Amino acid sequence: MCGIAGILYRDPDRPVDPAVLRAMADAIAHRGPDAEGYFHAPGIGLAHRRLSIIDVAGGDQPMANEDGSIQVVFNGEIYNFQQLRDQLQAKGHRFKTRSDTEVLVHLYEEDGVQLVDRLRGMFAFALWDHPRRQLTLARDRIGLKPLYVYRDGEKTLFGSELKAILAHAEVDRTVDPAAIEEYLTYGMIPGSRAIFRRAEKLPPAHVLTLRADDSDCRPRRYWQFRIDTDPRLTVDGWKEALDEKIVETVRAHQIADVPVGAFLSGGLDSSAMVAVQSALSEQPVQTFSIGFRESRFSELPYARQVAAEFGTDHTEQILAAEAAGVLDELVRYYDEPFADSSAIPTLWVSRLARRRVKVVISGDGGDEAFGGYTRYAHDLAEARWRRRIPRPLRRSMLAWLARAWPKADWLPRVLRAKTLLTNLSLDPAEAYANTLAWCRQPARRRLLSGDLRAQLDDHLPERLAAEHYRGAAAGDPLGAMLTTDIQTVLPDDFLVKVDRASMSCGLEVRPPLVDHELLELAARIPSRFKVRNGQTKWIFKELYRDRLPAGLAHRRKQGFEIPIDAWLRGPLREQFESTVLSAGSRVNEFLDRSAVARLYRAHQTRVGRHGHVLWSLLVLARWAEEYLG
Repeated sequence: MCGIAGILYRDPDRPVDPAVLRAMADAIAHRGPDAEGYFHAPGIGLAHRRLSIIDVAGGDQPMANEDGSIQVVFNGEIYNFQQLRDQLQAKGHRFKTRSDTEVLVHLYEEDGVQLVDRLRGMFAFALWDHPRRQLTLARDRIGLKPLYVYRDGEKTLFGSELKAILAHAEVDRTVDPAAIEEYLTYGMIPGSRAIFRRAEKLPPAHVLTLRADDSDCRPRRYWQFRIDTDPRLTVDGWKEALDEKIVETVRAHQIADVPVGAFLSGGLDSSAMVAVQSALSEQPVQTFSIGFRESRFSELPYARQVAAEFGTDHTEQILAAEAAGVLDELVRYYDEPFADSSAIPTLWVSRLARRRVKVVISGDGGDEAFGGYTRYAHDLAEARWRRRIPRPLRRSMLAWLARAWPKADWLPRVLRAKTLLTNLSLDPAEAYANTLAWCRQPARRRLLSGDLRAQLDDHLPERLAAEHYRGAAAGDPLGAMLTTDIQTVLPDDFLVKVDRASMSCGLEVRPPLVDHELLELAARIPSRFKVRNGQTKWIFKELYRDRLPAGLAHRRKQGFEIPIDAWLRGPLREQFESTVLSAGSRVNEFLDRSAVARLYRAHQTRVGRHGHVLWSLLVLARWAEEYLG
């Protein structure tokens, strides 16, 4: 696990300033505190910061082939590198190290840019082919490892984090107004868009091949997640296949020359991973947990049960509201506005683990793979109701009722019908996009400044999620929801959250449930085995029901959340008022201060519950102060 950065100039004779390359690497030194390395030639420069996991002594980068004509910088882990290495050696390739990185240069010599098709792992890499004067950038199938790209008329810059690109003095920091609205919609900026106009994220499962004289080409997709269910297997057959694949995947994810620990939240996914990891390990697994003083947000009792059941070497920490004092650090580490408040406990548990290990296994991805979120059951029920109501009635009467119904958080849950009515009035793709939105129309546009609204025209952030939904197989609403989440929420929220939090302290996190081979298997399991009679993640729970402490597999999903509503009425109140509501705040460039103040007063007086939206505004305000001056 590492950090990478680099420069490709349009002028092939323009020298690369080593000081600029070093500044880009220094900006992401936290990702690789163990070593640094550089390669530069006319028109090209590569930089690397290393976290030593495999071949600790010999794996420094950039790494080259035998004659130095191919150079690579790499972030991630290739879990099948040993098999690939054996195949390449049989073809005559000579290796100088035991590193998985060296496999990339030799595999490129054999397969060119198609090498990505043979890789199993999490990765982002940049590979320079000097004879062709060609730079190849690639990112893993699911988007575990990040890669940003910046292009203008004279150069292409890339980096594991935006801060590496921003370390170059000649970067345009013009904010993309569409990114602001998308951030308010989802709490993050989804897809290839980035907060600055000229920057972009290389999407998951894409390769970008650049030449100095043709740096405007677009990325090419090399893999597509698809739900393609197989109705032939019984439940027992699927459980057997799933059990075998999970064990194989966890074993592959434990390849390392350093100890591998585990995050243990107390939820089903991390508990299942600890169960498998413990069975495969000769020594007790080191496990790490975070909890809260507010008991309804804390899963520590369940984590302790699992730790005791499997005899782990367990470490835990309890957080209070003061833990939110890391907001300024989060803003610096995440580079873009990022409002998932669970980044706070993720940062703290990463720091807790890093005191003892460099690598941990996590349970991320289980909900997206097996249908674990409560919204899946709710939206499946909506889908059944929608089919029974004639479309003209939904589009007219229900749409009118949805607009007229108050967003009344103070009412009993059965009377909070605004979202339900809205979703029933929409087609399935639009409805699920509405479900995913944190802040919906028309409330969202009211929070934006007049100048920003004027630049947005008919921009609608929900279209992105709706397009993913429509691209899934017809007639399987759960499959469409999982497809949407695996292409939006998973890579752009949850995996970003874990990557930035863990890499801020040089910790590598490996989530076996996001392995693409395991996801492909899960995609074949019929939806009726994932959500069954309203029970989410049914087959996964059945698989581990008797392997975990009694009742844990089927207990109510809790989630890795913080008490943000209460904190904004208490310890974060002063910071919100001085940062967001201040007349001199830089965030006023994007927000309508009077509309924000009304929302804030409604939250404080408990007329409404707006903690997540207000937190997103606080993060945006602090981001503007940090990055826009």
